[in-house]
Amino acid sequence: MSQSPGPQRTAGDLRAAVLLVVALECLRLVALFRTPLELYPDEAQYWLWSRTLDFGYYSKPPMIAWAIWATTAIGGDAEPWVRLSAGLFQAGATLTAFLIGRRLYGSAAGLAGAALYALMPGVQLSALVAATDAPLLFFLGLTILAYAALLEGGGRPVLRAAALGAALGLAFLAKYAAVYFVIGLALHLIVSKPARAAWRPASAAAAVAALAAVLAPNLAWNAAHGFATFQHTASNAAWSGVQLFNLVALGEFVVSQFGVFGPIPLGVLIVGVGLAIARRRLSGHDLMLLCFTLPPLVIVTAQAFISRANANWSGAGYLAGAVLVGAWLVRWRARRWLIAALALQGAVAAFFLAAVISPDVADRVGLANGLKRARGWSQATDLILDRAAREPGLSAIAVNNRFLFYAISYYGRDRLGPGAPPLTSWLLMDGPRNQAETTAPLTPALGRRVLMVAYEGWRRDEMEADFARASGLEIGSVWLDRRHKRRIEMFVGERFAPQPRDPATGLPEEADGAE
Repeated sequence: MSQSPGPQRTAGDLRAAVLLVVALECLRLVALFRTPLELYPDEAQYWLWSRTLDFGYYSKPPMIAWAIWATTAIGGDAEPWVRLSAGLFQAGATLTAFLIGRRLYGSAAGLAGAALYALMPGVQLSALVAATDAPLLFFLGLTILAYAALLEGGGRPVLRAAALGAALGLAFLAKYAAVYFVIGLALHLIVSKPARAAWRPASAAAAVAALAAVLAPNLAWNAAHGFATFQHTASNAAWSGVQLFNLVALGEFVVSQFGVFGPIPLGVLIVGVGLAIARRRLSGHDLMLLCFTLPPLVIVTAQAFISRANANWSGAGYLAGAVLVGAWLVRWRARRWLIAALALQGAVAAFFLAAVISPDVADRVGLANGLKRARGWSQATDLILDRAAREPGLSAIAVNNRFLFYAISYYGRDRLGPGAPPLTSWLLMDGPRNQAETTAPLTPALGRRVLMVAYEGWRRDEMEADFARASGLEIGSVWLDRRHKRRIEMFVGERFAPQPRDPATGLPEEADGAE
């Protein structure tokens, strides 16, 4: 049963949640508009997608491109406007966490869960970068809220089920990791008789119909493009060239979860699960939230052991987990632990915002390496396009790295217009491996006279071998901080005639296995 706090307490907690969201969003806006950090290449890729709206893209569903289109339509293409929607989605997710906690446990628990979520280390990063996690978590939060309302009973169950299906469809349009809600729902229906009883045929039909209606355009796009997004998502789960059954990778992922979720909240989650197992007792609301929290953590942890996993891949469980941890700390009257968790995570959030506004803060404490991928791209772009401007008669510019392709697309957007040589991708393998190679490959038709760009000098010998003549080698460097720099190697290739390549290595066939 949900708690029933007095109206004054509920209103006060709601005001506190709103003030928390507004204060954090104001700080994040200051950081967004003052940071010198450049777009990470994946952000530049999403920006490039947003120039041509569609119902799907090579590696991700369309929500992130739609969001960037909306914010840049208001303020232009500068970095803060590309990233603006992330903080707005996370603000919405925080309020949704409060609403879920209030409905299930009362407003005090809702406020605790919302605060833990808002200050979660992983959320700080997610709120300041243009990526798929922020919209995913917002729409997953709405889905869980609709599900909690459906289980609670009352009027209009069909409408609540339809809202659940529509919110879940939007979560899928943000990131296919929304499938973890489906897994959690199936698990909850298996272990909870009241959950099964809450569903009626009309409600189930409404949920499925709403989900199908929202997803239909993206499914149609995938069907027309060889299910490219699905294939890319599946390939992430099983990378080639990695050591299988890797205890080191498993350990690194587990440690990363303490950093992403927060050390005290994750510790509380582990203790709470242990107590539930020992006592063999769990409330209905706790069981529901655990069904949406544990599957992403358990499945991605297993994936980290079997192959590899990024720290944010378990993110689908963050919001439900934060609400549950907040509820447990309030129920256990663990006020000191709650204050300690919020103080620690608040300090981390403050440091992160300071480092975003002034990256020298991170440099001074030895964390410069963590920011290097958001530095130096505009300089690298100028280096390449300045060389291209000095070369007469270029038929194309070709790069051998997708990060470089997207960075040049964004930071060279005012120079890559009509009359400029087109930006293309040199293919290592016989076929494309990413969207840059799929949509803009270097072809013999474009290969008359090409400025070839090797990122960090990678595979430059193979690039030169693809031309009848290679000349004018130039090596440039862009300093990212006091210790790190990015090397760009450029030459002019004439008469492009790509060599046959070994399908496994990408090396020219005559060179494969050579002594």
